[in-house]
Amino acid sequence: MSLGSCCISGVKHEGTPAGEFTTINGARVYQALPKGDYDKSKALLFCTDIFGNSLPNGQLVADAFAAEGFATYAVDYLNGDDAPEDALSGNKDFDLMAWLGKHGKAETYPHIIKTIEGLKQQGVKDFAATGYCFGGRFVVDCVLDGHLKVAIVSHPSLLKPDEDLPAIKAKSIPFLWNTCENDQMWPKECQEKADEVFKGDKNYQRNYYEGVSHGFAIRGDPKDEKSRKAKEGAFESSIKFLKENL
Repeated sequence: MSLGSCCISGVKHEGTPAGEFTTINGARVYQALPKGDYDKSKALLFCTDIFGNSLPNGQLVADAFAAEGFATYAVDYLNGDDAPEDALSGNKDFDLMAWLGKHGKAETYPHIIKTIEGLKQQGVKDFAATGYCFGGRFVVDCVLDGHLKVAIVSHPSLLKPDEDLPAIKAKSIPFLWNTCENDQMWPKECQEKADEVFKGDKNYQRNYYEGVSHGFAIRGDPKDEKSRKAKEGAFESSIKFLKENL
């Protein structure tokens, strides 16, 4: 499996994150909690792209989920070794594939499991997860390992359609896919294969955003109207999906 140049494309978003970093069961986590009362038996795991916390983008989206009433936890599964911000502007010193080799499942996934176990100790019973790009792989892993009640991915990468799609279907949980026109990581043939595998499955929902590219839901340019509307659409559909299923 590999990543491509589309995984380091996009823009840095403006804004000041409202959440805070904390430690849950030994895992470093960006925690965004709703204001006022909320259902503490439910939690949303937020699986970032390769930029992790080097960009505010993911934290701002996590904050937006919290503002809609979902306790949201973005696990720092990159061990502080996020892709650098200047990779967006073409830093030739950043070796994407070398970076990927240091951030395999053995190095990253245990942080998610620690967080799940820690949140269970705090009384959380039901988990959802939303993943972007690189983070989409971890959402699928959590589904296959039986940790989730609801799953969402936006322009996922590192998936193996022939293996993952039938395995996901067998788990029979609500799963939303936010896909787009230009995506070398989850291209048209993969999108269509998913439609075929899940045909008639009430747990499956796929949104398609025309004219935008991989990364639109977390690194899209807010100054571009089509990109901005696609990002907003993916977020709004994710909120609706969570409220209906979590």
